Amino acid sequence: MTDAPLLEAIDVATRFPVRRGLFARGRGHVHAVDGVSFALNAGETIGLVGESGSGKSTLGRTVLRLLAPSAGRIRLAGTDITDLDESALRPLRRRMQLVFQDPYSSLNPRRRVGASVAEPLIVHGLCSAVEARERAQALFARVGLRPEQFDAYPNEFSGGQRQRLAIARALALAPDLIVADEPVSALDVSVRAQVINLLIELQEERGLAYLFIAHDLAVVAHISHRIAVMYLGRIVELAESAELFARPLHPYTQALIEAVPVARAGAAKRRTSLREGEIPSPVDRPPGCHFHTRCPHALPRCRSEAPALREVGPARLVACHLP
Repeated sequence: MTDAPLLEAIDVATRFPVRRGLFARGRGHVHAVDGVSFALNAGETIGLVGESGSGKSTLGRTVLRLLAPSAGRIRLAGTDITDLDESALRPLRRRMQLVFQDPYSSLNPRRRVGASVAEPLIVHGLCSAVEARERAQALFARVGLRPEQFDAYPNEFSGGQRQRLAIARALALAPDLIVADEPVSALDVSVRAQVINLLIELQEERGLAYLFIAHDLAVVAHISHRIAVMYLGRIVELAESAELFARPLHPYTQALIEAVPVARAGAAKRRTSLREGEIPSPVDRPPGCHFHTRCPHALPRCRSEAPALREVGPARLVACHLP
């Protein structure tokens, strides 16, 4: 890993207007991402976890500039990409790619899979069609698919194979950064392990950086160097993976870990405060700490004062009034 971060997000916010009625008047905003800051190094994986509606996928798309940030700055290898237009972003898009959650809808069903893997090379004008096909065949083999499948259609592949195709397509432009948005959630458990191990091998070979978005804490723990916990658009805790699971500090992180089923005979049933409520609406957010409406340890100041994400130990950040 290098000293300079590959990706920096500085107080990034992403808001969407809510319009209703005959004249589509503004009725507020969805605060999907609310002042998020983090730095991702080359060759590192940051796992991004949280409940549905916490803003994980929106953050992933925002740092790739697939969505325009409403506030804050985004830097890729020291270059500020926040306000770049599409023509200026085009050469930088080769350095950052996205692997989608659904391997069934992310591939064109009418296009042969080999052509889909080769397409990014042709679109960016990096080589001829013949050379693009050769490179795509090499990637095809690297992700564990058989050569005779190269000219098949997506419906001839299983879910795990389709996700391998999506990974091969993301690798075609030799990116530095891959945002993996729930890349294994639609797969069987045994297939998940194969895809995760493939991602780890590719990272070691190519020095890739991953922003890995997932619900499954076991998967995140296996692949991530650091883990960021999001709640209602904010990062509430960021720590080394092993340290986070060994000693979670934020009440929301504690509740997420307690909610993980224990697959062991005789294990005591875990209790979690998350069952006492649902994540609030990002349109009508609670004041102060967003988690105070579900937190069993909420203090009076939590209802009015939003805690800053502060350092409480080496490489350990928590947004809580308690630690």
